[in-house]
Amino acid sequence: MPPNHDAALALIVDHSIGATVRIVVDTLLARIRSQQYAADERLPSERTLASELGVARNTVREALDILETHGFIRRRAGSGSFVTGQSGPDDAAGGVAAETSPLDLLVMRGIIEPEMMRLAIINMSPRAIEGLGEILSAMEMVQTDAAQFARLEEEFHRQVARGAGNPLLASCYDLLIQARRQGFRAALNRRHLTPRRIQDYQRRYNTLLNAIIARDIESAVEFAKLLLIEEQKLLLQED
Repeated sequence: MPPNHDAALALIVDHSIGATVRIVVDTLLARIRSQQYAADERLPSERTLASELGVARNTVREALDILETHGFIRRRAGSGSFVTGQSGPDDAAGGVAAETSPLDLLVMRGIIEPEMMRLAIINMSPRAIEGLGEILSAMEMVQTDAAQFARLEEEFHRQVARGAGNPLLASCYDLLIQARRQGFRAALNRRHLTPRRIQDYQRRYNTLLNAIIARDIESAVEFAKLLLIEEQKLLLQED
């Protein structure tokens, strides 16, 4: 029986999953949900995925274990990993994400992200902040791959949302991420996440991480607001 995507995604929201493994899980899930990997299609080998994503094979293997546990793929001995038959994201949360306009998304991010950042700086554990550092290290390895950088950026903010210490806020932010993954957002990333802009964002996120480490609420919240203003400018360029 095909898995319910959003129920399975909720199960995968697990603090025990390492940041790098989660990035691989999210990347493969995005490809499955967009049908880049169609139902019953064989996934690339662990070696190929590890090389493509710039991670160790055991990281890919752990990510595949998680996807298999939640019913997104199945393994066949000697043949590889195959996508299971998938149901579309047709529940209430998936529907809301699909119907959210880019402007509505920015409005909600403007409401949530500054307060989310404030709460995270108050409540994040040192280990959680170390996890942000691991994500930033992966972000700094990206030079030209806009989709991969966007995925890491999402994961950075997702970990900030969890660090706020409010499960309801974290769930709301997961819905925002679903909305960000709609076609408009993907096209926006391809057009505007140039190598130069990626480098600029890498410097900015380094500054943000230093503010979080220093528990500097004012600087971190200001960063969140400035990033939203820049995205609004990009959105207006599309009109």
